[in-house]
Amino acid sequence: MSDRRSGMVQSIGYHHTGSIVSRAVAAAAANNHHSSRRAGRGSRRYSVSVFYSMAAEQDIEVEDELAKAQRSLRELKTMISVQSKKNFTREHDVRFLDARIGLLIQSRMALEEQNEVVSRLEEHDEDNDGHYPGNLQMQQYGNLFYLLQSEPRHIATLCRLVSLSEIDSLLQTVMFTLYGNQYESREEHLLLTMFQNVLAWQFETTPEFSSLLRANTPVSRMMTTYTRRGPGQSYLKSLLSERINELIVRKDANLQINPLKVYAEIIDEMESMGTLPEYMPRSVTPEVAAANPQVQAMIKPRLEALLEVADGFLSTIIHSLDQIPYGIRWICKQIRSLTMRKYPNATDDAISSLIGGFFFLRFVNPAIVTPQAYMLVDGLPGIHPRTTVTLIAKMIQNLANKPSYAKETYMIPTNSFVENNKARTSVFLNELCEVGDFYESLEMDQYMALSKKDIMISITPNEIYATQALLEQHLQVLAPKPNDHLRLLMCEVGPAPPQVPRKENKPLDLSLFSRWEMPIQDLTMTLMSENNITQNDILYMETKAIFVQIIRTIPTLARQPLRLAFLAEAAGTSKDAQLVTKGIKVKEMLRELETVGIVDPKDGHRFLAQEITQELAHLGDLKLKVVKELESLESVYKTIQDHNNYLRGQLESYRAYLQNVRFQTSGGNKSNNTKQVGIGVEVVEAKTNTKKQAKVHVQGPFKFTHQQLEKDGVIVATEVLESIRVNVYLTISSPLPGTFIIELNYRGRDKPILEIDLKLDDLLEKQQYNIPVLDLEYLKLNVGKTLQLLTKSFLPKSKTGFFS
Repeated sequence: MSDRRSGMVQSIGYHHTGSIVSRAVAAAAANNHHSSRRAGRGSRRYSVSVFYSMAAEQDIEVEDELAKAQRSLRELKTMISVQSKKNFTREHDVRFLDARIGLLIQSRMALEEQNEVVSRLEEHDEDNDGHYPGNLQMQQYGNLFYLLQSEPRHIATLCRLVSLSEIDSLLQTVMFTLYGNQYESREEHLLLTMFQNVLAWQFETTPEFSSLLRANTPVSRMMTTYTRRGPGQSYLKSLLSERINELIVRKDANLQINPLKVYAEIIDEMESMGTLPEYMPRSVTPEVAAANPQVQAMIKPRLEALLEVADGFLSTIIHSLDQIPYGIRWICKQIRSLTMRKYPNATDDAISSLIGGFFFLRFVNPAIVTPQAYMLVDGLPGIHPRTTVTLIAKMIQNLANKPSYAKETYMIPTNSFVENNKARTSVFLNELCEVGDFYESLEMDQYMALSKKDIMISITPNEIYATQALLEQHLQVLAPKPNDHLRLLMCEVGPAPPQVPRKENKPLDLSLFSRWEMPIQDLTMTLMSENNITQNDILYMETKAIFVQIIRTIPTLARQPLRLAFLAEAAGTSKDAQLVTKGIKVKEMLRELETVGIVDPKDGHRFLAQEITQELAHLGDLKLKVVKELESLESVYKTIQDHNNYLRGQLESYRAYLQNVRFQTSGGNKSNNTKQVGIGVEVVEAKTNTKKQAKVHVQGPFKFTHQQLEKDGVIVATEVLESIRVNVYLTISSPLPGTFIIELNYRGRDKPILEIDLKLDDLLEKQQYNIPVLDLEYLKLNVGKTLQLLTKSFLPKSKTGFFS
């Protein structure tokens, strides 16, 4: 087997740049070979000059401002890809630990499981050398993953076959490893090709139109995960940050239109001024509240303001059409195309609802509702801005779906927003789909990739082995024929090894190359013989490339008209050794071109000089694009880093909590043979599976003033009037393990204003879904600080409690 990596086209008669012309010729040779093999199937041949232009944009032999910006951009893109993968992994760990802690709180986790969960967090040893396959295995895996990357149909089929429990780990490998370079066109287009395959299958196998793209399936999980990649996050930040921050600044702008809550505001204000009149009872039905004249008077201006704000949000989205990532728009295009193909009688509204279901519900709305989870805002929005963005998200959602107000009748007045904006939203959703296909550029990118020395991905052993195991499991479907390339490669790599411990699961660089590609040297000679490409053609391109490199290194030589002989002499007599070598070389190459009559010194080498000028102008435009993209992605990277820090904080909290649990378990009261593991939790012994129940007794109540909780950050938003907060306090008691009664009291009243029955696992569930606020109707509490408060108050004082 010939190694493609050694197949870079070598010097053909003359010295040359080795990075531009050789890659261009190699890519054209591969294109020629593949086109010949696939004649009659829509394959297209491209000229060497087309590939030359692509290669010249990434010239690594020059160190000018463009090259520096390109290098910075490549490094930044790599950092974004690496950080995105870490975020995805940490989000998976957070979900895993949320579920396990839920079992713990519900007294269904055995001691061995507790140890396993804590060890999962503790098994990070940065000094460990890790687990690496041998050289032969690395080559075999390189062949296998090249095939998986370059032929997305295999991964597409696999994504349809795996279960929901397996999809997250597979998506991590697919989205952040196999196609992890999120800003590289070849990998992005290959990933979208896989999406096309998966979506087509989803449409073919979904029995009813109403069920399309609705259920929680591996396909829907894929679509949601795709929106969390770098380009989507960058767009959301630029789209929504300013709008949402405007609402946060206007923190006192109350646009609540729920009649019950507006009625409660009136009651609170009346109570602060004295006693309630008889015609204003504290508890009323939604219908009574909605009919109250005072409520109606308060809602009317709020509704007008809300409609105006929502209209502003929608206008911002619609006007951002040109900034929406290509991949998002292309997926929308596929949804429209597949719908029209399978359901030719589907109405425009029905098609728009499917497109909007992806774009609004899965992509834009989650960022509107929880901007802090998307790092669109610096702090937690106050109660009024949070209410506003929630209402806006519901209104935008109703643009994509037929409005249903059965459970939220107070939203009926917002239907005018839907009616007034339905037409322009439909136009927007259709224009969203108006993007060109990428198949031609992907084909050219594939040939350029073949001309590289290698293609590299950063992947962990467990990602390799997990993917290999899934391929084994479904190989009969993926590669049913004995001579299928995938089956042959799977036979070579053998059975999937077991997963390695986390401390040994270090990323490794895996070079990807194909077993079945003809060596580039052989392809090049075939190209030259079949297409009349001569050594002089190669010489001409090499000469142009070196002149461009010289001018990029010494920009002052770019004055028009270009005098190529003078340029060669200036480089050959400079003080830079590399420039001297290039000057001497290009001077000889120019003379040779003159000898064979390809250029003419009498006209100042006019045609060659014109091409060099055009190339420099193109590279100048490219520099502006690179600098602009670099500035944009720097803010994206900061956002992704902030989210990573947030996730690390979550994991640290869970680690501390679980360590506390283990401490409590090992240090329980042995005299009565009971064990307390946290906030009044009972433990299931793994071996006997018998419960040891702690004595049930009511703990508390503990009293906390409104002012103190607000100062400590437990209360993040309040509807209690400032004038009466000094007389408001909360009491918290625990009648049962994991259950808490929270009462909101007003000094001098016998009965509490509000009483809430809170389960500890409800708080943990909110953490799981990145919901930082607990809504108690009149108060909003910070979930993390509430957990700290509960643990500090209800854990035994002699123990080193979590959050203490």
